[in-house]
Amino acid sequence: MLILHHSPQKPNLIVSFFSSSIVALMGSKQLLKPSILSAQQAPSSSSLSRLFGVYRLHSPAIRLRPASRIPSFRLGSNGAPYSSRVSVPRPVYLESPEDGRDAAVPLKVLNKRLEELGIDMRDCNPGQHNSLLCPMCKGGSSSEKSLNLFITPDGGSALWQCFRGKCGWKGSTRAFAQNGSSFGTSNTISKVKKIRELSAESLELQPLSNELLGYFAERSITAETLRRNAVMQRECGNQIVIAFPYHRKGQLVSCKYRDVQKKFWQEADTERIFYGVDDIERQSDIIIVEGEMDKLAMEEAGFRNCVSVPDGAPPKISSKDVPPEEQDTKYQYLWNCKDYLKQASRIILATDGDQPGQALAEELARRLGRERCWRVKWPKKNNNDHFKDANEVLIYMGPSVLREVVENAELYPIRGLFKFSDYFEEIDAYYHQTAGYEFGVPTGWKALKDLYNVVPGELTIVTGVPNSGKSEWIDALLCNINEQCHWKFALCSMENKVQEHARKLLEKHVKKPFFDTRYGESAERMSIEEFEEGKKWLSNTFYLIRCENDSLPSIKWVLNLAKAAVLRHGVRGLVIDPYNELDHQRPSNQTETEYVSQMLTMVKRFAQHHCCHVWFVAHPRQEEAEPI
Repeated sequence: MLILHHSPQKPNLIVSFFSSSIVALMGSKQLLKPSILSAQQAPSSSSLSRLFGVYRLHSPAIRLRPASRIPSFRLGSNGAPYSSRVSVPRPVYLESPEDGRDAAVPLKVLNKRLEELGIDMRDCNPGQHNSLLCPMCKGGSSSEKSLNLFITPDGGSALWQCFRGKCGWKGSTRAFAQNGSSFGTSNTISKVKKIRELSAESLELQPLSNELLGYFAERSITAETLRRNAVMQRECGNQIVIAFPYHRKGQLVSCKYRDVQKKFWQEADTERIFYGVDDIERQSDIIIVEGEMDKLAMEEAGFRNCVSVPDGAPPKISSKDVPPEEQDTKYQYLWNCKDYLKQASRIILATDGDQPGQALAEELARRLGRERCWRVKWPKKNNNDHFKDANEVLIYMGPSVLREVVENAELYPIRGLFKFSDYFEEIDAYYHQTAGYEFGVPTGWKALKDLYNVVPGELTIVTGVPNSGKSEWIDALLCNINEQCHWKFALCSMENKVQEHARKLLEKHVKKPFFDTRYGESAERMSIEEFEEGKKWLSNTFYLIRCENDSLPSIKWVLNLAKAAVLRHGVRGLVIDPYNELDHQRPSNQTETEYVSQMLTMVKRFAQHHCCHVWFVAHPRQEEAEPI
């Protein structure tokens, strides 16, 4: 027997099927016939018909299973999105010609679903954006109500997103859905499908009260600025909230609300545009800020050519390419105002100084073009912190300081494009010789003092006839430099065995032979104590780059490991010995001369970028004997 909700006052009946095997029967009223028991009868208190009307399903071949006790969705312990596999079809509504569907039923189901996620919607109204405490981040240390919750007017579904930079949790759910809820930390916002027409009368906006005028005055915003920007108030429930109307060409397009606890929400189904967009019409210089209060603060400093973004900042910079206009839903306000922006030759990004604010500046610059963007650097508040935004600078430092900050905006950095001023710190150090090796470090041999010094960031190619001692000379040079300047080195010496190379270096450092049989009986062999101290010196001074398999290493492979040695161990010198032990495969359309030129350019760039001297040993071909 199937139990149906029934009320004499509201004859609309709701049948909920929890068995996926009878979904095909849900659309037919002919399968349901009323029993003898009528809704007008007064049965005994023990009868179920006291609360529900009873119907029988005339289909003997189908057996109803009990309703599933598994909730349609849960949040897994690891925080990852999870959807139940239990299929819960939509309810069947037996419509009555006299009455419509009871909207309270899906709203109650929706409330239960959101409660399971930790979202409290008891004080939220359908058809409006509501700000709540995010159950994921708890609003951070300030317990900010950063979760924006929107419930559709019919109460059948809800969408939410946390606008705290370090959270970004978002999702959606329906009262009756087959696949439960979906949620995550995506930055994608559903595109508005139907645009509402608004007016100040329909929104019941009112002039600002003296109390709110005082609130703005505490934040250094004058009544004249509020009047010019049409800032108003509105009654929402039992409180008065601030209303920021969004106008374009004098027409009301949207409205954003804020209460004194910094809780924000916006009118649903409205077009996303900049706040104050009419103020940048036909302006060559414009300023973009992160909030409406910052837009008003800029006007107090004398800048009317300023707009505010409507949706706050993203948690971080996206790693993806900028999507096409129709898919760029998070920044749709840019595309909706592109006619205003295309006339600007200088765009000053005055977003907040925190990480989300910097991410917003980068996302705006990617879309607007870095070549016409400037950025504001907020002044220091104390030894450790900077002011966060324009309104904070206005409150604590005044309009003149805020104006000075904006006027001193810097060019937005473009990768690979610099000014000399970007290198003034290095130029100053070079002039004052603070590093100590501006003219290079000496080799340790007086005869070479005026001929050759080792300069960081340069390349030395060592060559000579075979067996003339090129590798031995470099080993001695490294020992001298380490003794005088304590440099560390990376060695890519493919011809030397590790133990043999260690012997050569130790003999030069200790200045005694490794063995006592090679140099005659008069040479004193290094002691065990000297040997042990020498091993520590080897380990602290040299880092080996060696290819463990049978393949030849490429120059890129060597330089990548050398970069790691520079960053991890502070290496100042790199030896590549010899050139012919590297893999020199090149494209068929490239000559050897072109390849060598390209390879040496790569090595020199590595040396300059990492302030590291590179020695490249090149062995010439064996000389052929002249005929007698």
